[in-house]
Amino acid sequence: MIASPDDVLDALDPEQRRVAEAVDGAVCVLAGAGTGKTRAITHRIAYGVLSGAMQPGQTLAVTFTARAAGELRGRLRDLGVPGVQARTFHSAALRQLSYFWPKVFGGPPPQLVETKIMLVRDAVAHCRLRADRAELRDITGEIEWAKATQTAPDDYPGAVLAAGRKPPRAAAEIAHVYAAYEKIKSGKGRMDFEDVLLLTIGLLDERPEVREAVQAQYRHFTVDEYQDVNPLQQRLLDLWSTGARSLCVVGDASQTIYSFTGATPAYLLGFRRRHPDAKLVELVRDYRSTPQVVGLANRLLARAGGEAAKHRLQLISQRGTGPEPDFVEHADEQAEAESTAKRIRALIDDGVRPAEIAVLFRTNAQSESYEQALADQSVAYLLKGAERFFERPEIRQAMGFLRAHAISGGTDAEAGPLAAEVRAVLGGTGWSAEPPAGSGQARETWESVAALVRLAEEFAVKRPQASLRDFTVELAERASAQHAPTVEGVTLASLHAAKGLEWDAVFLVGLNEGMMPISYADTPDKIEEERRLLYVGVTRARERLTLSWSLARTPGGRGRTASRFLDGLRGPDGGRGVGSARPDAYRSPGTGASPGGVVRPRRKVGPVRCRVCARALQDAAERKIGRCLDCPSDVDEFLLGQLREWRLRRADEHSQPAFVVFTDATLTAIAETRPLNERQLAAIPGVSRTKLERFGDDVLALCAGHDLAIEPDPDDYGHIPEVEQDLESAIEDAPDGG
Repeated sequence: MIASPDDVLDALDPEQRRVAEAVDGAVCVLAGAGTGKTRAITHRIAYGVLSGAMQPGQTLAVTFTARAAGELRGRLRDLGVPGVQARTFHSAALRQLSYFWPKVFGGPPPQLVETKIMLVRDAVAHCRLRADRAELRDITGEIEWAKATQTAPDDYPGAVLAAGRKPPRAAAEIAHVYAAYEKIKSGKGRMDFEDVLLLTIGLLDERPEVREAVQAQYRHFTVDEYQDVNPLQQRLLDLWSTGARSLCVVGDASQTIYSFTGATPAYLLGFRRRHPDAKLVELVRDYRSTPQVVGLANRLLARAGGEAAKHRLQLISQRGTGPEPDFVEHADEQAEAESTAKRIRALIDDGVRPAEIAVLFRTNAQSESYEQALADQSVAYLLKGAERFFERPEIRQAMGFLRAHAISGGTDAEAGPLAAEVRAVLGGTGWSAEPPAGSGQARETWESVAALVRLAEEFAVKRPQASLRDFTVELAERASAQHAPTVEGVTLASLHAAKGLEWDAVFLVGLNEGMMPISYADTPDKIEEERRLLYVGVTRARERLTLSWSLARTPGGRGRTASRFLDGLRGPDGGRGVGSARPDAYRSPGTGASPGGVVRPRRKVGPVRCRVCARALQDAAERKIGRCLDCPSDVDEFLLGQLREWRLRRADEHSQPAFVVFTDATLTAIAETRPLNERQLAAIPGVSRTKLERFGDDVLALCAGHDLAIEPDPDDYGHIPEVEQDLESAIEDAPDGG
């Protein structure tokens, strides 16, 4: 615990110290990513309290999430000032509302509803309209945006037009639902989260005694992430802070990525116009990332346009040198996912903790291929900010329809091949090949189902004669692999969900035109917000950063290009030729060794070829078994049976799914090639270094014709999660509806 004001200042760099010493008046802190903004503002509060300039009970720090507020409170306790209030805007307002409402009106305030969606459903029905759950969530989002921007129902159509916003339905319909929602909510004596701010504003505005009491209570204000404030929150802050002794705001306009909710950096950028005497401090010393990562982030913003770009900060890394960011071009999405998973496997084998690795993508619908690829590499993962792909309601429902159709044998003779049949079945559920308008939940739901359709297309390429039932079995096996619960693992997250987090190694994937920037970013302002979103992703990395894209959606396809945001950032080779053949590409700075100090041999760069006909293999399933699917197999059926029995015993001993030992494709390849030594075994796809060390002796013994009496090894699979569903019975247990 820091005990004196001098201790507080001694712990800071010169710019942070200027922030800490500015305990009177207005101060605006422009803080770049990784520059210690939370450290600066918490030390400022601690210095103010310990020096006597602030009283803990008169100090309020506000931010936007409960997690961030909790972090502020924890740091302030560690600094010896536990009495300071650190809350979200809504929490602070609700506390005031709960205290003053009974004194003014003689009863409790309206009951807070945890979610609007049921009231919105009632409002839609009242308007004699229909909406599914995804549409209800999008309409709810529009109502939240309208209230955050202080837009009344009658003004909503004009406000949407002026903002260039694309609502999920006709603006007049949403305005009608919005008005009905407000009427139904008030009639039930309820309030929503926006009402908490609105009613608190009303009390402060209309009741001088309430306003004077609050302004007397709080004399010092600090606002974190000020670039994310919306008009409603700013109005409340103005009422709170009028006459205050100090007001400190901190933010970074280059990290404004929530404008779709009403957030705007205008208040941050215009702070000194509203407070002419305000001190301005820029924090540009980046303590998070290496010079290589920081340099890339600076170059990315150097090409930005718009108002926020005029105030961009040139970050200066305070860390030692690290590896250059890796730009990787892939033939298709599947190759990109597999390469990323192999690189992650190599990092983990070299000692990097899975929890210090993240894969970041633009939309949650992109997660499935990475969930599958990591499962294939026996890498545990955590999906942040979204449900796992096969747990999403729309996917469970779609799989239920496909399974029911397969069981009933109701194949439409006009449907044609598998992919067309899948599209036809899902079309019967209301899904269409054309995406819905807007960018909300309905679009995300559509994207998830579209990803399922793409899986069908890829499966049909691998197995041209496959039936719909074959595809449902494939889906069930994938679901089983991805449903494994995890304790610690690699983080999978959208770029929005990654805000405020950081990892040692970050993989930014799917950086194609149409995805980054997203296809519906159709104005200069929206394009620039997409650039800022990528900037947020880049600055999540401490040491290792990989940016990747693909030239096609499916094997053999074409027509995709890398994101325009990568122009001018890549090296002379543009990323070409650096791809899935180099999962061991990471080296410690200045050496040819892995982080653990062991020099690992380079893997041969080049195509995987069929061991029967020598053709270059493009299909993932073919690469796994090492031959063309239609080439003759000389599998040793007796050996394959022994391998499967051995795998099952290994898995059962530790209550693990069999596929995490070796997949069926890998066992088939082993039974076909019958390796005689470790070198031959290691050459088989799916036999990683870790698996070679754990199982190599057993597998080679079986290939040599020896029987095994397996003794349990307590170290095997202690870190790999369990699953509840056996792969062979997964199809029978698949969901039968939403």
